[in-house]
Order: sequence, then structure tokens, then C-alpha cells
Amino acid sequence: MISLPEGVTLADDRPVEKRYRSAVAGLTRRIRLLYDGVYERFGDEGLDAIRATSRAYGEEIAERAAPLVERDDIESIGAFVIRVFNTIGGEGEVTEYSRERIVVRVRRCPYLFDDPAMCRAHTEMEKALVENLGDKVSYRIACSVPEGDPHCDHVIEGPI
Repeated sequence: MISLPEGVTLADDRPVEKRYRSAVAGLTRRIRLLYDGVYERFGDEGLDAIRATSRAYGEEIAERAAPLVERDDIESIGAFVIRVFNTIGGEGEVTEYSRERIVVRVRRCPYLFDDPAMCRAHTEMEKALVENLGDKVSYRIACSVPEGDPHCDHVIEGPI
């Protein structure tokens, strides 16, 4: 928090949830604008940079998540991924949930991707996250709005 001088107060009577959602929406919009700028300026090399950065970030999250999930356990890993989606404002539902397969259907992407290549580069984060939490699990996108589908299906499966 930013400390204010004595006697100075800032009023923000919005509920915490509303402030949080507004901040997250702003950050996802900023990420998307940065991605667009990198891709516009550097083309395929820009996508490579987005892909590499997303993968590195997913590996970093997996390292922090490892003590919180059971290695190679689809349900445990899936629950963590669902928490990630909820944190960034993903809107959708779980359409399959078992020890072998979890499908998270997202109807509205927080990043509003319209380019399949950009979406794939970004989702290297989720792929790296899942695959670093187990040797017997995989992550893929079975359906994708940027590719013309009505929703995105994020699939966590195992064993490979």
C-alpha cells in the first residue's frame, strides 16, 4: 500500500471484488496490447518471444504450485488450473471432470484473442504449468474461439 501523509485519506467505497476485477481486467488488456505491439513490430520473432516468455512464466508458476498439488494427479492439477482461470476472470464451466481428464470450457477469453497464433503462443504458459506438474499429464486446447469455434476447451489429460 502507498502510505499517505497524516490527515490525507482516499475514499474508495467499491467492494474489494469490484476493485479486484477492474484491476485484473486492466492488466489483461495491457498484456494483450503488449502482445499486439510485439507481434506487429517483430512478426514471427515476436511470437517466439511471447511463446518463450509464456513458457518461462508457466514453469515459474509450476515451481510455486508444486507443493500445493499432487504430482501427476489430474484432479489436483486441474483444480489449480481452474483457480488460475478464475483469478484472471475466465468465464465458462467445467464440462468434464474425472481422474483421467478435465475439460475447462471458456466462453469469454479475458484477453479477447482473435489470432490463433497469438492464442497458442500465450497458452504456452498453461501448457508449461500443467506439464511441469507431472510427467504423465498433458495440456491442449481442443476448441478455440480464434480458430472459429464457439468456445475454447482447455483439456488436461493423463496419462499421456
